[in-house]
Amino acid sequence: MSFTPRQVINALKEQKYAPVYFLQGEEPYYIDFITNYLEEKILSTAEKSFNLTVVYGKDHTMVQVLTHARRYPVAAARQVVIVKEAQELQDLRKEEGQKLLASYVQAPQPATLLAFACKHKPLDARTTLSKILAQYGVVMHARRVHDNQLPAWIMSYVQAQGLAITQKASLMLQELVGNDLTRLASELDKVRLNLQRGHEIDDAAVQAYVGISKQFNVFELQKALAHQDMYKANQIVLYFAANPKNTPAISLVNLLFIFFSKVLLVHHAKDKSPQSLASTLQVNPYFVQEYLLAAQHFPLPKAMENIHHLHQADLQLKGIDYPTLAEGAILKELIFKLMH
Repeated sequence: MSFTPRQVINALKEQKYAPVYFLQGEEPYYIDFITNYLEEKILSTAEKSFNLTVVYGKDHTMVQVLTHARRYPVAAARQVVIVKEAQELQDLRKEEGQKLLASYVQAPQPATLLAFACKHKPLDARTTLSKILAQYGVVMHARRVHDNQLPAWIMSYVQAQGLAITQKASLMLQELVGNDLTRLASELDKVRLNLQRGHEIDDAAVQAYVGISKQFNVFELQKALAHQDMYKANQIVLYFAANPKNTPAISLVNLLFIFFSKVLLVHHAKDKSPQSLASTLQVNPYFVQEYLLAAQHFPLPKAMENIHHLHQADLQLKGIDYPTLAEGAILKELIFKLMH
């Protein structure tokens, strides 16, 4: 059967081990988390020397992986074999490789814990291998967390660290990072290292430790656009151009794309009450007035035109079908186009 990441993690913590784990899906955070747990927590430091094998898919075939798996542990109750980047295994998606793995899964080495970390493209659930894995092993499908699920994910992660977080700080992280769980966890860990257990993460802590400038950040840029403040918008873009590590240009364009996509939703919404728009836009009611103001300053045709400008900027930054320009020049040109 298929398991959720939380089910797999809980079972591992209770030392309920399976002979084969197939960790797959579009969300790498959980695949990496569980892989790291298997690598770090199952064996003692002394046992790891002879009983921990970590290989990478691109360098191995299924025969080589299963040769490792069929060995017996040395002076330990079990051995752990991990295949990282398993999606690159040379014969994973070929009939011969799938038959070999299916045969092993049905009669595994009982003292081996074999795990495949297969990111991005999952196995076809209709294949014989997928059905056998689900019957005899643990199959986990890590799905992307949707934007409306992020507040609960952030709250759960923070509480597990013995901290609390304000709604505004959570919103800032969501808007800045999006649904990249790996980066979200990294930024929250950075804040946690600077706070005592039991304290609350507020917007000041996010600004101080995540690297969001109080004056020059994407929230202030969106506010400048909504208010048609060309001078402030240019100031912020110049700051971004001079500090590309703080907010990469690609990330900024993506955030502005989300912003104008929500402006389009405001134009199409029949019910423009704050409560209804907050639900439609999936934002806190605190931000609704800003989107209403933006919709006034960017009529529907202009908002649609801006989506096109953002798409062009994205292609430019990726070097696709456009001459290569400095990121700062692309951003400055973009802001001019968005506001004219």
